[in-house]
Amino acid sequence: MDRRVFAENTFRAALGGAIGAMDALPKPSPPTAADVPFKFSVMLWTVYKELPIGQRLEKIAEAGYHSVEFSGQFETWTNEEIRRVIRTKHELRMGFDATGGLRRHGIVNPLERQAFLADLRRMLSFADRLEIPAVIVLTGKRVPGLSRDAQHQSCIDGLKQAAELLEGRQTRLLMENIDPEENPRYYLTSVAEGLEIIQAVNHPQVRMLYDFYHEQIAEGNLIEKLEKHIDLVGLVHIADVPGRHEPGTGEIDYVNIFKKLAELHYDHYVAMEYLPTYDPVGSLCRTRKMAIQAARDAMRDQG
Repeated sequence: MDRRVFAENTFRAALGGAIGAMDALPKPSPPTAADVPFKFSVMLWTVYKELPIGQRLEKIAEAGYHSVEFSGQFETWTNEEIRRVIRTKHELRMGFDATGGLRRHGIVNPLERQAFLADLRRMLSFADRLEIPAVIVLTGKRVPGLSRDAQHQSCIDGLKQAAELLEGRQTRLLMENIDPEENPRYYLTSVAEGLEIIQAVNHPQVRMLYDFYHEQIAEGNLIEKLEKHIDLVGLVHIADVPGRHEPGTGEIDYVNIFKKLAELHYDHYVAMEYLPTYDPVGSLCRTRKMAIQAARDAMRDQG
């Protein structure tokens, strides 16, 4: 079972229990770091899986975050549930910055193109209702019998057609890399190739979701790709290797990555997609403070 689906398989039941308590939720105003160029978010599937949606958002706000990302949980919600969640979001002064959930069809297989576009249209309708400005796109599994070059070109063509659906919208598409250990059949394991695809699509609303966790496992050399193509990166995901835990538990030097993001004036979201090894509020708060301090140090050194 998909790890994100598994993480959310009790969500609907929990949401129902939370609806009555949502109106009473406090309205924290998370501290901000106006002098840091990037913003902070949390991928919802990673924390407080046992809590109702309102309490999960409240906990994330308590840790100082003002935005969350979905993985398509809302596709089974009723209209009333959607309205309640939107209201809770506004009460907590939070935002929804991106969503995944496009898993059934990818862009790598030209025979799945129309099905993928139909799925994307449906996802965009949810994005409109929930005020989500970005949709995460997966390439899908490698296609047996189709050359590597043909699959690469199919990703370009698929994103170009998908971009046509963005006409008149502010929504962005973000293509994600996934490492071969997590999904041995997934096509796009390389950020370097992903950036080539984004460059070829050449559309301002189509960008790369640079997942440092996946790329460290797949190829490493994380910072050089940022330096060369920061303009093509629209979102970064944070988790350490091994274990997918918070920065500082593994081999990735996230202090240097946060510094580099600040030096390059990256101004999109830095999203935590890790599994905390201790109290999630404490862990998320610590990571956010680490990122802010590293960014401030980098900007001070730049003068």
